[in-house]
Amino acid sequence: MIEISHLTKKFKNTVVLNDISMTLEDAKIYGFTGRNGSGKTMLMKHILGFVHPTSGMVCINGKRIGHDIDIPQNVGAIIENPGFLPEYSGFKNLKLLAGIRRKASTEEIRQAIELVGLNPNDKKHVGKYSLGMRQRLGLAQVLMENPEILLLDEPMNGLDDQGVEEMRQIFLQQKEKGKLIIIASHNNEDIDLLCDDIFRFDHGSLV
Repeated sequence: MIEISHLTKKFKNTVVLNDISMTLEDAKIYGFTGRNGSGKTMLMKHILGFVHPTSGMVCINGKRIGHDIDIPQNVGAIIENPGFLPEYSGFKNLKLLAGIRRKASTEEIRQAIELVGLNPNDKKHVGKYSLGMRQRLGLAQVLMENPEILLLDEPMNGLDDQGVEEMRQIFLQQKEKGKLIIIASHNNEDIDLLCDDIFRFDHGSLV
């Protein structure tokens, strides 16, 4: 469970998040919508512990981010464009990333790559990947450690119609496994089809 209570973030005199409160539960998909700069991605960064609020708080499973824990360990995220080393294959990139927290085995990495429709044996360097392939690899990175919570910022970027449908099915399968999923998207069709609840942002406020 994620509990966000009266969260406000200011940079000097600019309010980027204004008194945000919400409770998000397991086994549900939540949609964040709104124009660029409306606060969707900034709220995700607070949940991840990348940014700390000016006031208010974020709690995950009862633990306050920035107080009880610095960065939650049970969260997988795609925030903005996934970053990979262009001179290595997709598998090699994920293997290196998995070595940081040592939570994903080689077999789990391979399974995650296959799940998103890529070939773990493909030696092609990520620098030669299409945008859609990079997006799929980013999702594989999110899934390989089997996190309880998924934060997905524009997860359909660069995907064709078939890729979009495949990703939708993956997200629904993850929901069935009890995952809490947040999707930030400008695509109303994705939001309407997938999400149990929708939060609309405008100029840092929930509307």
